[in-house]
Amino acid sequence: MAAPTKGPRLGGGPAHERLMLANLAASLITHKSIKTTETKAKRMRPLVERMVTFAKRGDLHARRRVLATIGDKTVVHELFTEVAPLVADREGGYTRITKLGFRKGDNASMVQIELVLEPVNPKPKSAKKTAAAAAASTPAAAVEEPVVEEETEEVAAADEVTTDEAPAEDAK
Repeated sequence: MAAPTKGPRLGGGPAHERLMLANLAASLITHKSIKTTETKAKRMRPLVERMVTFAKRGDLHARRRVLATIGDKTVVHELFTEVAPLVADREGGYTRITKLGFRKGDNASMVQIELVLEPVNPKPKSAKKTAAAAAASTPAAAVEEPVVEEETEEVAAADEVTTDEAPAEDAK
């Protein structure tokens, strides 16, 4: 028999594991945050990330793919109508796992897994990169300025010529 490749089995066979992960994913989508064991959360994370990616696509085929896994139409509807628009700008990382400590009964590591629904904030550029960019753009700006001044002098000279000609025509 081949060894499992995706980490430890979560009790029972593969069918039980699929159903348990689907139910956990449905609970996460419904409640936006759930408390579970670390192993279950780590196994559920790729499943939920894939479903949110399908929901961002939003087409009928994606909806049917998610419905094949979850099976509850109300949860799928909530995923596509409420969650997907909130994470539309995010390019992955739709879940957050926070460790909470250990369960009293069996000392299992407990975590809180939640959907990250906050808007994406772009990272500010570091001081070194901005200083280097400013230094690189300064010589280019110095080169461009005299060109602009020469153009304005030519335009001003052209204006003087037209104003000189205009009074001469009025005099006639």
